[in-house]
Amino acid sequence: MAKLKDKRREKISIANEIDRLEGKKARCNDSLERAEYKSRKERLSEKEGQELEDEMAIMNERVQKLDKELESLRGENRRNMLLSVALLAVSALFYYIFVYSMDDV
Repeated sequence: MAKLKDKRREKISIANEIDRLEGKKARCNDSLERAEYKSRKERLSEKEGQELEDEMAIMNERVQKLDKELESLRGENRRNMLLSVALLAVSALFYYIFVYSMDDV
């Protein structure tokens, strides 16, 4: 199952993966905000309060994990963009050399 999931992710572009993770992060942040609001506004028993605290801790861990993944993907995206710009510059240089060397002949 994990291999299948990895193969599907390989076919997804980095930009789509960033969008997907940002959506997940937004949902986690919304859940975290709701839990914090609930903890402030409602009178909870000790058990309910502890369960809510545990849920909030899990959500914070998920948000931190998603932040790390997003940082990694953004770095990879930045590297790909620089590679594309470098290839464009090299292509433009070859084109310039080819066009102006033909004028000299």
